[in-house]
Amino acid sequence: MVTEPTFESLFRSARHSAYHLEMRDAYGLDDDYREWASGNPFDPAERWPWWIELVSASVARGVAVHRARIVSEPISDYVRYEYELTHGHNVKAGEDVRWLPRRQASGLALPGNDFWLFDDTSVLFNHFAGDGTMTGEELVTDPAVVKLCSSAFAAVWELATLHEGYRPDR
Repeated sequence: MVTEPTFESLFRSARHSAYHLEMRDAYGLDDDYREWASGNPFDPAERWPWWIELVSASVARGVAVHRARIVSEPISDYVRYEYELTHGHNVKAGEDVRWLPRRQASGLALPGNDFWLFDDTSVLFNHFAGDGTMTGEELVTDPAVVKLCSSAFAAVWELATLHEGYRPDR
């Protein structure tokens, strides 16, 4: 029996790059989001130490971990939650994070789903229901799809603003 690699195994086996493109204004409203929304701040590094370890270990072995977020402005409450946690969660782990206002992405050819692109050889699409609940993943290695996602990510990355310089309330 052949099993599909897991997200974690794909991440841990990346040799050069792990790029993530997020294009939704809300994802599943889990307990962490609800806690944040009720005004109870928390330390993302304490909440998700497995992510800090996974990314830190990958960056230490030379993997570039980039995350680009295409967002509507004014940003949604969920994106504000992501924005406020990005430094303590993503950046602290070693990710480079950039933000692109959706109005600046109109001229870009983008795939229909969020994805992770590993080493320009495989794409793991994330599928979501309308309410933002994740419904599954799909691993694709078709060179044409990989090329589309690689080009899309590069185009977004070039236009996007570094997390440190992005101000969603301009």
